[in-house]
Parts: sequence; structure tokens; C-alpha cells
Amino acid sequence: ATTEIYTLSLHDALPISKDMDAPMRRIPFSYALASLLVLALVIWLAFGNFQRFQTTAPDASPRSESGPRVEISVQQSTPFIPQQIIQGQLTAAREATLRASVAGLVAEKLVAQGSRVEEGDTLLVLDNDALPEQLQQAQDELAVAEAEYAGARNLRQRELISQPELLRLQSALSASAASVAQLQKQLDDSRPTAPFDGVLNRVQVELGDLLQPGEEWGQLVDDRRLKGAAWVSQQQVGDLSEGLPVTARLLNGDHLEGELTFISHRAEEATRTFYIEATLDNPAGKRLAGGSAELTITLPPRQVHTLSPALLSLNSEGQLAVKHLDENDQVQQTAVELVSADIQRAYVTGLPDPLRLITLGAGMVDVGESVTPVPTEEATITQSPTGQDSVHAPVD
Repeated sequence: ATTEIYTLSLHDALPISKDMDAPMRRIPFSYALASLLVLALVIWLAFGNFQRFQTTAPDASPRSESGPRVEISVQQSTPFIPQQIIQGQLTAAREATLRASVAGLVAEKLVAQGSRVEEGDTLLVLDNDALPEQLQQAQDELAVAEAEYAGARNLRQRELISQPELLRLQSALSASAASVAQLQKQLDDSRPTAPFDGVLNRVQVELGDLLQPGEEWGQLVDDRRLKGAAWVSQQQVGDLSEGLPVTARLLNGDHLEGELTFISHRAEEATRTFYIEATLDNPAGKRLAGGSAELTITLPPRQVHTLSPALLSLNSEGQLAVKHLDENDQVQQTAVELVSADIQRAYVTGLPDPLRLITLGAGMVDVGESVTPVPTEEATITQSPTGQDSVHAPVD
């Protein structure tokens, strides 16, 4: 039994001894590739960030930043035509209330209500109570008085009559002339005429009505030109002057052109506003008098800078101001005058030209502080890590 066990052990060991003496097997390709990758990773970790440990500092950036970074936009002033838009009332340029000058019955209505008339046209005829005959009699008496006075002057030159007698005849001549003039006026007043071109807008009498002196009987309106009346504030009136162009926009969208013709020199006590008038052409004779309209007054052009209203701030004196940079990249704050503004843009004057406007970061820097300007173009190209553009106030 002992001999058999030994023999088996020796028999089993013989193959082992043969395998060790045999050549080594080839390493699989996948194992070799993995080993190379691991080796490369180790080398990269060991030497890839070696630049951080250099003793010599890298070259400085071409631009040395001396302060906080702010975004700027370089602007030139541009011409701007400001406008004032106010609500107004349209009235006829000329409007007359027709009243009777003498008493009389309405004998004729020569012009119908709503008809267009010209200056001098007879509108109404009153019962003249034989005024033409009375006028003719007075004219005849005036002719007699003139002849008597002329003869008396010849006699006086020859001293055939006295001076008082000549003066009496002269007085009679003057009385006859006054009587003729008075009767002529009464006759004219019994036939009222149009004082100007226009439309007989209203007639309030009928044939046979009795008119008394001063009684209203009609209305004449000149609608070829209209008057736009409005009230402006104390801040607005300083920019206005007579002769400025005015455009009236009507409720139906039509427009009328004209000019500013009157500016009150005294404000209304209750509202502290100034009354203004504009004369508007209405060649078509549209029925607009008495309606409302939006009046746009065009002011003289001005040089302005256009910017976002978000860039306006208040300085220490409570004035509107804008922060910008000077030629030494120092922050400056300049008071401005607001010419006009809407939701998206503001038009201001008082800034240097050209202007280096701070569009982003103005609230983080103080006046006089040196900063590093970043042009808007560079700031637009540079994006945040999330891939979105950096946000800044819009500037037109």
C-alpha cells in the first residue's frame, strides 16, 4: 500500500515538472490593452498638471485689470425731434352770434339755415317802416341845405349877410347830413349782412316774428379753419413758441395740419396750467367744431443720447443722472435732462459726446472709481457656464 501511494504521487508530479520546463503562454490582447490604458492614466495623473508647479510665472495678460469689470457701450449723439402730445378741443376759428340792431318784423329770410354765405351777403330783411322814403326826403333836405350854405358864403364875402346867419345855415347843413347818416344806418340795420365768409349755422326766427334791438336771431360759423384749444403744464410751456407746427388727430383717424398761434402769458390759478391755441386748416369744411382731438406739437430738433430707462438714477442732488466712463476709465455721473421717454427707451441731453455709457455694473461702482471696461460686443460673445448670454440692460 505504501508503495502504491508513492508511485501515484510521483506520477502526478512528473507532469508538473514538464509544464514548468515548457515555454510561457501568450497574454490575451484584452489584458494587454487594459494594462496600457492603466499605465497611461498613471502617467497623466503624475505629469499632466506639472505646469502648476513651475517656478517661473506665466506671461501676464496683455490687458491689466485695475478694477472691477463693467460693461460699456460707446455712443454718439443723434438728432431727435421731440413732440408734445396733449388733448384739446376744436372750435371754429371765427364764430359770431347774430343780433338785431333795430326793432322790426321779419319780412324776408333770404338765406336758409345751414347755407354757406360770403362776406356782405344779406341774411335777413326786417320791416323798414318806409325807411327808404324817409332817407330820400332827408337827402333832398341835405341838398337844399348845401345850396343855401353855398349861397350864404358868397353873400358873406360881399358882407351882405351877418356872420351869425352864415353859422345858422352851416348848422342846418350839419343837421341834415346827420339825419341822412342816421336813416341810412337804420336802413342798413334792417338788412343784416354776413360779417365774414362762413355757414349760417342757426336761424332762430320765422317770418312775422318781432325782433327787438339786441335780440339773438342766428349764428354764423367760419369752419374753413378751426381753432385747437388746450392747456399745458408749467414744465411743458417753456419749450413752446408761436409758429411751431401742430397736427390734430381726430377720433376717426383723420389729421389736420396747422401751427401754434397763441400761448398764454399767465397760468390759470386753479390748475396752474397755460392756455394755448393752434389754428388748423379745414379746407373740406368737415363738421368738426366742438369736438375733441389729440394735438401733437413738433418741437425743434435736439441732439440726444438714447438709452434704457433702467440706466437712469438720481444723484446726490435728486437730479436724473447717468453713469459713464471718462478717458481714464474712471466712473463719472452726469446730470441729464429728460427730453422724452417711453417703456423701452429714454432720450436725454447733457452727456459728453462720444459717450462711454456703463450698461452693466453701474450699481456696483462709485463715482471716481477706476474700473476695467468691457465693450458690449465682447460681453455679448462671452456666455455664462449654463450656455446663456450674460444679462445686461438693453441700450438702443
